[in-house]
Amino acid sequence: MAEDKSEIEHPKSEIKKYKHIFFDLDHTIWDFDKNAEETLHELYEINRLHEIGVPAATVFIETYTRNNHQLWAEYHTGKITKTELRETRFKRTFIELGVHPDILPVAFEDDYVKLCPTKTNLFPHAHETLEYLQSKYTLHLISNGFKEASTLKIGNTNIGKYFDKVIISEVVGINKPDKAIFEHALTVAGAQKHESIMIGDSLEADVYGALNFGMDAIYFNPFNAPKPDDVPMQVNGLRELMGIL
Repeated sequence: MAEDKSEIEHPKSEIKKYKHIFFDLDHTIWDFDKNAEETLHELYEINRLHEIGVPAATVFIETYTRNNHQLWAEYHTGKITKTELRETRFKRTFIELGVHPDILPVAFEDDYVKLCPTKTNLFPHAHETLEYLQSKYTLHLISNGFKEASTLKIGNTNIGKYFDKVIISEVVGINKPDKAIFEHALTVAGAQKHESIMIGDSLEADVYGALNFGMDAIYFNPFNAPKPDDVPMQVNGLRELMGIL
């Protein structure tokens, strides 16, 4: 029951009454990996990548996903720029798979950026959960994604109606986990730390970013990765949030 779960999360005397919930977008609501996989399967065929030595779409997707996750982690922490991320992820993937630099598909990144945000796969029960939470709390988004892509993702999936404020790191000029973006988000939302909670898939950007700022956080962990001991709350699916919030 929801009441019992809440008591597990917070001692009975300290059960918190939240007013604002801040969500991450990619990998938390919008299923980035599934949408990217669909996009890359299409682009593999369109660009006839087998003709330049990429053995299979599955191998290409697996290699790209690993490289992309690593580069996004570097972008979160300010080690690389948006331009560097976009210039590197496919080039590194093609070269790793043995494609000669002279025959890399030059428009591949641009085609991917145009197509992927039009995909509409969300994590299971996203609309149901957001509709339920919106009836009890004011919901917001804080995303480290890029403005143009995030706007398309939100619009094409019809999730914008659930969120009062949408904070995009590229617009603000600060990425999670920097405390300044959480401070900015609270100011924009008219919220306070003690009445707010962050939900996201990235331990570093979302969970530790919020916790180090002094705001509660829930780790969205759909693939059941090991949970660090210093992470107080996690869910494996969005629907679980309906039972604890």
